[in-house]
Amino acid sequence: MSLLKPLADRVLVKPSPAEEKTASGIIIPDTAKEKPLKGEIVAVGNGKPDEPLTVKVGDTVMYGQYSGTEIKLDGDTYLVMRESDIYGIIG
Repeated sequence: MSLLKPLADRVLVKPSPAEEKTASGIIIPDTAKEKPLKGEIVAVGNGKPDEPLTVKVGDTVMYGQYSGTEIKLDGDTYLVMRESDIYGIIG
């Protein structure tokens, strides 16, 4: 697997899968699924000299709906985004 090594304050996020069903059990078709707003950090940059990164590999994070740039690596979809696009760490 060839993972991307982000630079500076960028991170690589593996988005969580979109919800397949509602809480009441209704199956959501692919066309109606909302883009997930959380995911797991799989790689981090080195940060900036005056701004060290506060997230680390393995953290589950929440981010904005339009955050990051979607890329495909080895058939999987990832998002590359700046740490400032992350709202917070879950858990």
